[in-house]
Amino acid sequence: MQQIDWIVLVITLLFIVFYGVWKTKGKSKNVNDYILGNNETPWYTVGISVMATQASAITFLSTPGQAFNDGMGFVQFYFGLPIAMVIICYTFIPIYHKLKVFTAYEYLEKRFDQKTRSLAAVLFLIQRGLGTGLTIYAPSIILSSILGWNLTQMNIIIGTLVIIYTFTGGTKAVNVTHKQQMFIIMSGMFIAFFLIIQGLPENISFSNALQIAGANDKMNIIDFSIDPKNRYTFWSGITGGLFLMLSYFGTDQSQVGRYLSGKSIRESQMGLLFNGLLKVPMQFFILLTGVMVYVFFQFQTLPINFNPSSKNIIENSNYKKEYSNLEARLVEVSSEKKQITLDYADQLNVGNENNVLKRRIVVLGEKEKNIRDQAKDLISKADKKNKTNDADYIFIHFIINYLPKGLVGLLLAVILCAAMSSTASGLSALASTTVIDIYKRNLKSEKSEKHFVHASRFFTLIWGIIAILFACVGTLFENLIQLVNIVGSIFYGTVLGIFLVGFYLKYVKAKAIFWAASISQSTIFVIYYYTIHIYPAGKETLGYLWLNFIGAMLTVFISLILQSLLKKEIVVEE
Repeated sequence: MQQIDWIVLVITLLFIVFYGVWKTKGKSKNVNDYILGNNETPWYTVGISVMATQASAITFLSTPGQAFNDGMGFVQFYFGLPIAMVIICYTFIPIYHKLKVFTAYEYLEKRFDQKTRSLAAVLFLIQRGLGTGLTIYAPSIILSSILGWNLTQMNIIIGTLVIIYTFTGGTKAVNVTHKQQMFIIMSGMFIAFFLIIQGLPENISFSNALQIAGANDKMNIIDFSIDPKNRYTFWSGITGGLFLMLSYFGTDQSQVGRYLSGKSIRESQMGLLFNGLLKVPMQFFILLTGVMVYVFFQFQTLPINFNPSSKNIIENSNYKKEYSNLEARLVEVSSEKKQITLDYADQLNVGNENNVLKRRIVVLGEKEKNIRDQAKDLISKADKKNKTNDADYIFIHFIINYLPKGLVGLLLAVILCAAMSSTASGLSALASTTVIDIYKRNLKSEKSEKHFVHASRFFTLIWGIIAILFACVGTLFENLIQLVNIVGSIFYGTVLGIFLVGFYLKYVKAKAIFWAASISQSTIFVIYYYTIHIYPAGKETLGYLWLNFIGAMLTVFISLILQSLLKKEIVVEE
């Protein structure tokens, strides 16, 4: 990195922190101010904050890498999101606002009992605590590897920056900084996309690039297959994805807290619908950026593995010569593929889609993949603890090696801003849930508003430290964006099931739903272990998105059965 990159990076990050502190200093006089921002947030800020909460650094690091390897199919993951936004707007939001709750889980005590509320809150705290640690860990491990920065120090720096303004201003600080962060993030991504297209050979237009991507099987956007083993299909997105989005946006306090701070029901609804309209196009654009990076590397030296630590491992192993041979073979194949791709583009420019050249591109692409897979096997043999999947390193490799001075610092700022935005929302939600649903609910005596503001700040600090510790002991797991969604999918279905029963099945009472949720969550752990966890990546017998649907439906149906049995017991006793 050049001096100008450091200047851009440091100024951007310090601006976010000091702006958040300055705009909210001394404004949190009570719990409503600290947790809900005194319900003063306009709809556009709600929408941006909701988007920024979900768009973590993992999104901007892993999603382009996901598209580089597997193409555009991941966008199907978001197909259920717009439908979920409509359902939440017309069911969840009016109920939350009517009851004037600070957290989503307060509703469950009003509808069921304290035990059910506590169960849902604890499930949330477990998965969001892990997820928040990952939002710090994701950029830290990649930046430390690429730039040679110390991993633990990176975790502490990112976590501390977020704690400073979240601790000071609570929800208001999160909301005001999200606007600045999203502006920096999207500006940086558009600039990167433009530079990728500009970096292609002169005879390669954007239209050509799309056709080249299609020839390499990267533009298969929709998969209508019904095979449950496939992670991303139209059906898993519209069902499993729908249930995941319903749970995430409807019951996860990191998101619920964003729109509960809205000025009114209408402002909250407009903010969520704004997110529903823009989120899928945004993810499509980020994936397309990854596909364009793939096309870009058709005309550049393709690394055999993008993770620089893999090269270091091989250099100090007995597999160094084999690895070098594979690198030489990859250079040969990539050189031939580059020339064939240029010839294919020339044919496209005269209106001829040459199928012979197209088939040759496919064959050479398979050879490239095979060589890179063999290299991963050698890396794994050299160090079994090292994760060989390099998808998370692809986009950052492009940024560091191919962007001009100054823009490297901006794109690194984009990644760190994204990390900070989602981490801040996570810490705010963890603190508010701990204070309102656990701490306050179990106090034996009345306390002042000031006491709970101090408690919220204290738990923000505690959860910040816990998140940093999670980040420091984390290990890279295949692809980070998938890891975050897998962690969420294990828990979200059960929590959503509790809320669905609460909203729509008035017949079911507290005892039935508590035991139904407990049984459902235990069952999901078993299903996850035997269908996903014990299998290598890509060989699972069930796509993880289905866990959301299964967990929710299990909770609903088991609660109905238990309620029927409990009703019969009551009748017999009478």
